[in-house]
Formats: sequence, C-alpha cells, structure tokens
Amino acid sequence: EVQLVESGGGLVQAGGSLRLSCAASGLTFDDYAIGWFRQAPGKEREGVSCISGGDGVTYIADSVKGRFTISSDNAKNTVYLQMNSLKPEDTAVYYCAACLDPDCVGGDYWGQGTQVTVSS
Repeated sequence: EVQLVESGGGLVQAGGSLRLSCAASGLTFDDYAIGWFRQAPGKEREGVSCISGGDGVTYIADSVKGRFTISSDNAKNTVYLQMNSLKPEDTAVYYCAACLDPDCVGGDYWGQGTQVTVSS
C-alpha cells in the first residue's frame, strides 16, 4: 500500500520559515516524481514544486521561486519543502503527491495534507 505522510505545517508569522516533510512508503522512490501542491480556501489547487526521485530534477513555481526549496533524501524516501520568507498568501493546505508523470501535473497518490497558516 502506497502511503504519503506530510508533516511540518503550522502557524508562523509573515517572514518566518517552515519545513514540510513528505515521507513515502510502498513505492519505488526512484520511479516517481514527488510534488508539493497547495490549496487555499476558495481557490484551485496549485502546483508548488516537484522533484524527480530518480535524477533529482526539480521544478519550482514562479510564485514561490527564491523562497521555497525542494530537496529529497532518497535513503529515507522523504521529500522536503523548505519555505522561507513566508507570506500570508502562502496560507493553504499543502499536499504531497507521488507522480508517475515526471512533470507531476497530477498525482497518482496523495497525502492527507498539512495546514500552513501565515499570519500578517
């Protein structure tokens, strides 16, 4: 059974930092891209970043470029999203997804999500 478990969300003031973790199990990590998505109330889901489990190629959305960094620890089957200089508009539920599609446009497996709230 494939499982993705996110952790690291919370409440932070604007300008602060959080690091999200996505621990994957039940899959061959190198065969998937792992993506981070977010969804704010009343808004569509947005792709934030993704990383290829096999070769480490990364993508980062323009909206978070320069502030967010994605990385992976393949030995732990875990992907991290380091979020710095957080803004109130970053407030959302953040999900990680495992994607057979290397561009991770849509996830094949999803985590339960973790809430990130940035106060002004």
